[in-house]
Amino acid sequence: MRNIDEIAAQLTKQRKKLGIEQKDMYMRIGMKQQQYQRIEAGSDLKLSTLLRVLEGLDLELSIIPKGRKETYSPVEKIPDIKSDSGKSNRGLEDDSDDLDFWFDSEDNA
Repeated sequence: MRNIDEIAAQLTKQRKKLGIEQKDMYMRIGMKQQQYQRIEAGSDLKLSTLLRVLEGLDLELSIIPKGRKETYSPVEKIPDIKSDSGKSNRGLEDDSDDLDFWFDSEDNA
């Protein structure tokens, strides 16, 4: 997105997709219809207000370098590594003795 009008258009599109009206934003984020209407009209706004609106519309902010089309994902994929036994790390199980150390109910009583 290159400008406020594009952001406003995305907010409007998402709100309509969710099937809610501008006045419903008061119940979702505590913002009066008139204030929210100005945002969708392309009025300049603070970052904290934008984040509040995004939360109310089930959206999140993502910042990526110019020219990149993909979005940044903070969660990295864990490669499927096979151990010496040939077993995949996808089926890892907790060591019961480690769990006993942390969650042993006898010591916590």
